[in-house]
Amino acid sequence: MGVYTFVCRSSGSEWSAKQTSGGDIEASASSTFDLQRKLVQAALSRDSGVVSSSFSLVTPSSGVFQVIVASGFVGGSGAAPAPASSVIGEAAAVAPKAEENKEEILEESDDDVGGLFDIFE
Repeated sequence: MGVYTFVCRSSGSEWSAKQTSGGDIEASASSTFDLQRKLVQAALSRDSGVVSSSFSLVTPSSGVFQVIVASGFVGGSGAAPAPASSVIGEAAAVAPKAEENKEEILEESDDDVGGLFDIFE
C-alpha cells in the first residue's frame, strides 16, 4: 500500500504539485482535474492496486491532494453501521456546542497557512 500526499499551487493558469515527505513526484497541468489524473498515474507507476484519492482546496490558489494505492479489497470493515437514532442524538448534542463557538470568518490568504507551501520557494 502506498500513500502519496501532494501540495498543489496555482500560478496564473497553471497548477503544479510536489510530493511531500521526501518524495520526488512532481507534475503540472492547466487544471486541477488534469493535475490529479497525472498524479494518480505517477502513483500507479510505483504501486499497483485500487486507488482512492482526495483533493481539498486550502485557499483559492493552493490545495492538498492525496492518493492511496491499496492492494486488494478496499471497503467496509464488516462492522454494522450505527443506528440512525444514535447518530441523530450525537449530532443534536454537538449542535449547541458549535453555536457557542462561532467565530467571525475572516478572508484567508496564502500567507495564513504558514510554512506548508514553502516547498515551492
